[in-house]
Amino acid sequence: MRACKVAVLGATGAVGREMLKVLEEYDIPISELRCLASAGSAGKTVQFKGRDYVLQEATEQSFEGMDFVLGAVKSGRSREFAPAIVKSGAVFIDNSSAFRMDPSVPLVVPEINGEDAKKNHGIIANPNCSTIITLMAVAGLHKLSPIQTMVASTYQAVSGAGQGGLVELEEQMRDLAEGKPAQHKVFPTQIAMNVIPFIGAQLDNLYTDEEMKMQNEGRKILHQPELAVTCSCVRVPVMRSHSISVTLRTERKISIQEANEAIRSYPGCRLIEDYEGRNYPTPLDTSGQDLVWVGRVRDDLTDPNGLTLWCCGDQIRKGAASNAVQILKYLIEN
Repeated sequence: MRACKVAVLGATGAVGREMLKVLEEYDIPISELRCLASAGSAGKTVQFKGRDYVLQEATEQSFEGMDFVLGAVKSGRSREFAPAIVKSGAVFIDNSSAFRMDPSVPLVVPEINGEDAKKNHGIIANPNCSTIITLMAVAGLHKLSPIQTMVASTYQAVSGAGQGGLVELEEQMRDLAEGKPAQHKVFPTQIAMNVIPFIGAQLDNLYTDEEMKMQNEGRKILHQPELAVTCSCVRVPVMRSHSISVTLRTERKISIQEANEAIRSYPGCRLIEDYEGRNYPTPLDTSGQDLVWVGRVRDDLTDPNGLTLWCCGDQIRKGAASNAVQILKYLIEN
């Protein structure tokens, strides 16, 4: 791989820090690294390969000379800086939702549609974390026979709401253990010892924007414009890694044996058939690594062309930081 110049925009956040970690783990050859953050963080340091890097305030001039910019900031900041990044000649790999549904911007999971990344005009979008994990689990099946419909329920870790989500769950668990009432600010109600079946903002169709991402982004990534998805997103009292239950209908019947082989051989997936005496993964199993683990593959009892499965993946890594670094790696290698 050729050496490249990389900037990380939002280097102090959970995803930004993970991007630095993954860049190091993947041994991406970097000739120059710029760690960019808000004015309040400028002057502080972050570590990369055992060396301290001083955080610089992100400005429109920060991207000159860079080959790639990894974005780990909110949509508004992504839109603010995108013109300057494109003008600089760098490729902006953005983790926010700002450009995901822009027809001119590739929405990429490298194992599924890496070729789309080559068609960029300076911006590539990272999909939603649950979308990435789910599509990784079913992409091998889609290659056997096109997926027509999916019914998905996501069980999303509190870290999906940022560092504040982790802190709130930890504080609530401690307060409850001490007999104190649990306070909530990040989530609409207590999350400790509870589940919340609502993530995002409600739309006119009574689904949330988080739930509609599975269909809208799935259509674009799988190149399946007629894909129909019903999704329910649930916040659960888990620290890290999202889990998804998926029931899908394919054009032709796929046997359980075919499905298992397709998942087992698909890059980036791990089929769980007998792991510590069980045939399913859990969030704890999948935290801190990049594979999507898939188990409990079985026939759908309501549809002769249906299959049901369970999958888990680390939403901070494969669902965000690692997928972005993998896009960068794909572009360097191709």
